Amino acid sequence: MKQDKVTGLHAVESLLRKNPDQIDRLFIKQGRTDRRLQKIIDLAKQKNISAELVDAKTLDHEADGLRHQGVLAFCQPTKVKHENDLWQLLETLKEPAFLLVLDGITDPHNLGACLRTADAVGVQAVIIPKDKSVGLTPVVRKVASGAAETVPLFQVTNLARTLDTLKDMGVWLTGTSDKAGRTLYETDLTGSVALIVGAEGKGLRRLTEERCDYLVSIPMAGSVSSLNVSVATGVCLYEALRQRMLKESLINS
Repeated sequence: MKQDKVTGLHAVESLLRKNPDQIDRLFIKQGRTDRRLQKIIDLAKQKNISAELVDAKTLDHEADGLRHQGVLAFCQPTKVKHENDLWQLLETLKEPAFLLVLDGITDPHNLGACLRTADAVGVQAVIIPKDKSVGLTPVVRKVASGAAETVPLFQVTNLARTLDTLKDMGVWLTGTSDKAGRTLYETDLTGSVALIVGAEGKGLRRLTEERCDYLVSIPMAGSVSSLNVSVATGVCLYEALRQRMLKESLINS
């Protein structure tokens, strides 16, 4: 069976904490004795996982060019979540849905960065299409710095159909577009909402855009015309979080 490779201190630590049973082997760079790596070794012992000390050459070879920071975990492939898993998750939510939809993100660095931000703001699920989109690769997991183990990622066969079902479940769809007539800051993001961000350079696909309840833009006051997709995602998610926290504080005051 093909194994996944997880590298980096944050990613491996998160894997040890959240899914230790997924790990088959753990390589640690021989001779490295700093506190951060020792924390990984101690955690592995707690989870009854033996850490194998290997030389730098072996670790570099096994990491296949990934920046490993002295640690590499070989693990069973992560089970991909699909539409039915998404509906089950939404049915269990006790607060308004806060979802992120990434329409055709192909750069693993961007997907990893988006997962990391999604974790930071409390997104309950990230949704991506099965086709024409990067999946949960080792690079994605490394860049996500552990968020790949904490944020549920759903690959759906038909994104347009999934968006239709989300609308039927009362989730408002807000997509980003430089053609939008309103800005992000003029839009209410406090209810059940799915923020939808398009692919690098191309933006939202036509069928995706047609299903959005609102299209919003990010104001650009400088000379550049657009932001990197992971940066744009971060701007949108944190504006949604700001609004939701403000509403909650007003309710509780």
